[in-house]
Amino acid sequence: MSSPKFENVSPERSRLMARVKGKDTKPELLVRRALHALGYRFRLHRRELPGRPDIVLPRYRTAIFIHGCFWHRHPECSKASMPKTRVDFWREKFETNIDRDGRNIAALRELGWQVLVVWECETKQIEELTLRLAAALGRREHADGES
Repeated sequence: MSSPKFENVSPERSRLMARVKGKDTKPELLVRRALHALGYRFRLHRRELPGRPDIVLPRYRTAIFIHGCFWHRHPECSKASMPKTRVDFWREKFETNIDRDGRNIAALRELGWQVLVVWECETKQIEELTLRLAAALGRREHADGES
């Protein structure tokens, strides 16, 4: 039985949406590659942590979320456009995503985790992304007294 929200969805749209991946996306793979090149080792999608972060570096108590600009509404990004049809449905969907993201990030920080959000569009500039990751994790290393 389908939800009333999805009654008017065309079969084409349904097929398209079914193809949207939640794990091992191209942006996620690019971030993993950058971390590996920097020498970091990590875990993926840890269920016991709020929001099941895409990448977890337990040694550095750092969780990384790789957000799609469209789904998570990257501010000022052209990929965060609003669909022209079923605007109320999409607005509610996006608001739910943003609220959930905020709750998950707050819960992780409450547990003492550093949280990084990498936006899909940021993975296009891999050198800048690599520098950002190195700086964030390097600062964390020194804060913990490690070198």
